[in-house]
Amino acid sequence: MPGDGHANPLTRLRITLTVFFALDGFIFAGWVVRIPAIKHQTHASASSLGLALLGVSAGAVVTMMLIGRLCRRYGSHPVTVVCAVLLSLSVSLPPLAHSAPALGAVLVVFGAAYGGINVAFNSAAVDLVSALRRPVMPSFHAAFSLGGMLGAGLGGLVAGYLSPTRHLLGLTVIGLLVTAVAGRTLLRLEPPVRQVPLVADDRPASDEGTPRHPHRPDRRTRGLVAVFGLIALCTAYGEGAMADWGALHLQQDLDASAGLAAVGYSCFALAMTLGRLTGTALLERLGRTRTVIAGGGTAAAGMLLGSLAPDVWAALIGFAVTGLGLANLFPVAVERAGSLAGPSGVAAASTLGYGGMLLGPPAIGFMADWFSLPAALTSVAVLAAVAALIGFVTRRSAGG
Repeated sequence: MPGDGHANPLTRLRITLTVFFALDGFIFAGWVVRIPAIKHQTHASASSLGLALLGVSAGAVVTMMLIGRLCRRYGSHPVTVVCAVLLSLSVSLPPLAHSAPALGAVLVVFGAAYGGINVAFNSAAVDLVSALRRPVMPSFHAAFSLGGMLGAGLGGLVAGYLSPTRHLLGLTVIGLLVTAVAGRTLLRLEPPVRQVPLVADDRPASDEGTPRHPHRPDRRTRGLVAVFGLIALCTAYGEGAMADWGALHLQQDLDASAGLAAVGYSCFALAMTLGRLTGTALLERLGRTRTVIAGGGTAAAGMLLGSLAPDVWAALIGFAVTGLGLANLFPVAVERAGSLAGPSGVAAASTLGYGGMLLGPPAIGFMADWFSLPAALTSVAVLAAVAALIGFVTRRSAGG
């Protein structure tokens, strides 16, 4: 553990990064709850709206690798602040669009800022995790989840009173104010010196000849980063699918009321948040590999119950179990990729992961048209099982 002289700066850095994670979730959720109103405003069909929403994915995927290089060159702290400003400004753009193509164009900008800040603050968090020598990465992602719950709740409360333009402009103001305060602190704090990379599952490697971040990762390192990126993709796919399709499944297939159907995603999100809040203790007890295997298996079982259960209450239990299972897989995958290859590793794993989160919902929609929505949702269980299998098969390689 760091000595007394280092405890305060590291604690301040952890609090500041937590604020940025929460702000990211808050702003993104605020946008998501206004999608129905924006759809009405642009007169978009379901298919054209789906294509427009891919603008978020396109902007994020195009930007993430670039942001990884910028973090390596200029440092993750200033890049985080710049991306937070851009995210806050760009969330006000969707209400200005009055056609699906225009909406898609502004969402590319929003997606670029969203993808950029995720790479930047995850890179900063990886350095902090290494300096603290404790697996605290899930706590940051818990802040993102809590911010998302707060943003969605606030959005639901003001939706009947504020137009999308005023609501999202309000998010811009909040985002800029938070960034002004937290950003000053972040820019004053020096990035912590990384300790010996944790290349083993829970054991520090020898420090002989180990660079801070390899500028040219070897083939094995690149392969391991890709493995962690695939785990991130498998788990983020489930998060996106639950956000967009969980309530519809409860209402359409299980005859739940609109209010009860809305509870479905809340059960999932709350369980995921609780799982992340307890994630550090779980990782310290089980280690990363066993956490991935157990989490993937738990999520697979939960989603099979959630998608195939004959009644609403069993499905809600399944959704909650799925949230607990998926909770720590993405944080572990991003942290491990970052510990291997620095910001470039974070960018690669995040690109795959957020690509799964953003591209998963359209894939569910196509499968629902071809088969049925319950059958389509079982793909979440399949990919969660794949994540567990990847963790099991690569346990020796990934463990160092």
